[in-house]
Amino acid sequence: QVQLVESGGGLVQPGGSLRLSCAASGSISSVNVVGWYRQAPGKERELVAIIRISVGGITTYADSVKGRFTISRDIPKNTLYLQMNSLTPEDTAVYYCKAVNRWGITTWGQGTQVTVSS
Repeated sequence: QVQLVESGGGLVQPGGSLRLSCAASGSISSVNVVGWYRQAPGKERELVAIIRISVGGITTYADSVKGRFTISRDIPKNTLYLQMNSLTPEDTAVYYCKAVNRWGITTWGQGTQVTVSS
């Protein structure tokens, strides 16, 4: 079983930056895919960015964040990051970390709020 804890959310002005962190613990060696999702009020949860660990670390980004967000991981620290630049009010949402293991079992973090507002 994997446990995920996000941090780094907060209030930022439009055009600003934030870096989210997701600390993982437990059966990390079984994880094949890790990523970030977000859910804005009244909307469905959507993919932001993922890393496919089992296929060489291929990354995928939502079109809405390409060129502005970067997903990365620090393997020794068992931590996943999401660097978010050029933030807009449309990026306001609760951001969740997700891990999927080799048996297809999904684990979610508790979420961290990101608010972009002047």
